[in-house]
Amino acid sequence: MPVYVYRRRDGSSFELEQRITVDALVSCPTTGQRVERVMQPFSPRYKGTGFYATDHRKGRATASGPDPGAPAESTASERSPSNATAQTR
Repeated sequence: MPVYVYRRRDGSSFELEQRITVDALVSCPTTGQRVERVMQPFSPRYKGTGFYATDHRKGRATASGPDPGAPAESTASERSPSNATAQTR
């Protein structure tokens, strides 16, 4: 259930957990003062599998070939020149 923030006429505020289908409060349940609902920024909570900002495409190959963001694989001769000369002898 979402938590709504309400502001009293005197400037103080309180939070109340309410169902979405319930109408907004008109008066404070403790003091009886008139209240208004304060709009808060929405921050989604992702649960389960799916896309996250921390997900990367590493290790995934596309139909057109390897991932362009992945580092290019080097051949044996590029990795170690001493091994390359040993292999040609």
